[in-house]
Amino acid sequence: MFHIVLYHPEIPHNTGAAGRLAVATGSRLHLIRPLGFSLDEKHVRRTGLDYWKHVDLHLWDSLAELEQAAAPGARFWYLSTKARHRLWEPELPLQDGDYLVFGPETRGLPEAWIEAHPEHSLCIPMPGEHARSLNLSTAIAITLYEGLRRSDSSSAAL
Repeated sequence: MFHIVLYHPEIPHNTGAAGRLAVATGSRLHLIRPLGFSLDEKHVRRTGLDYWKHVDLHLWDSLAELEQAAAPGARFWYLSTKARHRLWEPELPLQDGDYLVFGPETRGLPEAWIEAHPEHSLCIPMPGEHARSLNLSTAIAITLYEGLRRSDSSSAAL
């Protein structure tokens, strides 16, 4: 199971879409407060549709609190346009149980986190010359399905 971590999410639609992805992939969704909306907000429910009641949802007051609650040796990957490692690099194997940490839509993760964890920071390549970033729910889907693809191929090799 992968863990989708949204640090200070701001847009309810993206969180609803992340919940839907979590249900579709058997992943767990972690939200780090503060949230830019109420979980009762209609956009969260509308985007998650009838999936929302099935979301394995966990709320945290800080990333440190989540890290302390994670299993020993749990790996956290920080997704940022400022990371130097690309998601596709084969020597960076995403694996079952990993935490995929995404920042708020308007500013991303704190740069200090990326600098502190350069070997666990990943970017999604964007060859388009005018691209600044991807929509959060799109980035989550790309990363999550790449992790699932790698997990499937590594377990198939056993």
